[in-house]
Amino acid sequence: MTSSAETRRIDLPYGDETVSVDIPASNLRSILSPNAIPGVESLDAEIQRALSQPIEAPLLRDAARDAGQVLIIADDMTRLTPVDRIIPHVLDELNLAGVRDEQVTVMIALGTHRPMTEVEIQQRFGDPVLSRVNVINSPWQDPEQMQDLGYTEHGTPISIARMAIDADIVIGLGSIVPHHIPGFSAGAKIVQPGISGAATTGATHFLSTRTRRSYLGLVENVIRHEMETIADLIGLTAVLNTILNQDGEVVAAVYGDHRAAFRRGVEHSQSVYGVTFPEQADIVIASSYPCDIEFWQAHKTLYPADIAVREGGTIIVLTPCPEGVSVTHADMLDITALDADTIESMIERGDMHDVVSGGLALAWARIRERADVSLVSHGITDHDARSLAFTPFASVDDALNAALGKYGKDATINVLTHAPDLLPILDQ
Repeated sequence: MTSSAETRRIDLPYGDETVSVDIPASNLRSILSPNAIPGVESLDAEIQRALSQPIEAPLLRDAARDAGQVLIIADDMTRLTPVDRIIPHVLDELNLAGVRDEQVTVMIALGTHRPMTEVEIQQRFGDPVLSRVNVINSPWQDPEQMQDLGYTEHGTPISIARMAIDADIVIGLGSIVPHHIPGFSAGAKIVQPGISGAATTGATHFLSTRTRRSYLGLVENVIRHEMETIADLIGLTAVLNTILNQDGEVVAAVYGDHRAAFRRGVEHSQSVYGVTFPEQADIVIASSYPCDIEFWQAHKTLYPADIAVREGGTIIVLTPCPEGVSVTHADMLDITALDADTIESMIERGDMHDVVSGGLALAWARIRERADVSLVSHGITDHDARSLAFTPFASVDDALNAALGKYGKDATINVLTHAPDLLPILDQ
């Protein structure tokens, strides 16, 4: 970042590139980024430490003794969890329990994302994993490989990959960052939506929008408890969760009971991603990094930005989205420009064939009730941006100049450099 008496130049991550924007210094109120916490000296040592100090759970080598089939659930390429480094340590622990590598399968928790390709699986997991165990995509689109387990007390239909139900040991991997639906990612989220069917995921997404605009940063909430109930039903043995800094380095790892270990990890996550700021601004400029493959990921930019913008303000989203809006939910553009009441009524009447999309479209519509959204993206066409009810711009400078023209020369500006992972906390 550089500055002059009149402007402040801010570099924003944009995929593998950097985009610079010059902001009038007198208008700038806050630059919000994850707190600078260094990564551990040795990732291998940290994973081994976590496995040797389980939280409210037995050692994995003890829990897995005499186990038949073991399933490791790992997050997909839309996450930064270093699964290629973690899984060999988990396999070594299982070997100490007498479990052979051929008894273990790794399932990629897609949620409702597209399947990973063979090339992507090779890149993400690497030979140290692929030479030992089979890695497969979750079968959320194949009813024959899913099993229904009834309903939760909130009416959520439970459909889970049968392989997880049949396994003797189930270990979930993930990274803990703030998340607008269950408060934080990881923990039991590796099961729901990780390896759940679309009906289950759609129901929890809709439930989240009916009860609150966003659960971002709230540990105890109805969606987290719903996910944990579903994880209990399949017998999630334990989770191994990491906490990363803004450079993708592990600052801590936790292993153990999916409730207790997750909550211990949240404390670390809050120290990295919880950032205070003095006031909501007229304009918020927010980069979607590191969630920027498609807008199905990048939409996480909106929720922290919604906290940082004043009512009636404008959010400028900067995101590359090389795969567009969504590969697996492309028809959501038919509904995303509708208002919140219309979307909610369609879901309640059963007129929404894709409730997962409907739940997110409803959340976006509620944000648009508070603030306008401008979009700067080389991967999303102007037509699709308008279908999202966003205003497209060719550059951040163009979007900022338009917003300054709207709010005047004294307009206030907040900048979120890694918006999807941030937990902005208004200092009141």
